[in-house]
Amino acid sequence: MTKADRRLRPGPFVSTLMSSFSNPHFMYLFSLKNGKKRLAYGQSPEDALEIISYRLTTEEMDEIVRDDYIKISQRKLQEYVDDLA
Repeated sequence: MTKADRRLRPGPFVSTLMSSFSNPHFMYLFSLKNGKKRLAYGQSPEDALEIISYRLTTEEMDEIVRDDYIKISQRKLQEYVDDLA
């Protein structure tokens, strides 16, 4: 057995490419059609939308205005808490 064979291998839902240590991720606030905001996390706005789509319904995804977003830092998140859906 080689050293490579002894390494833990990621399962079907885990990817070594998703590590935020080697690939920085950011927080994005997307506007919703009802005026609220939806927080998403990813390497890019498109990546953040893909990630959030795993936990939202189709109807909830349709409420997101995909081209109306801002990139925020964790420090600034508190300023937007009242706007979150």
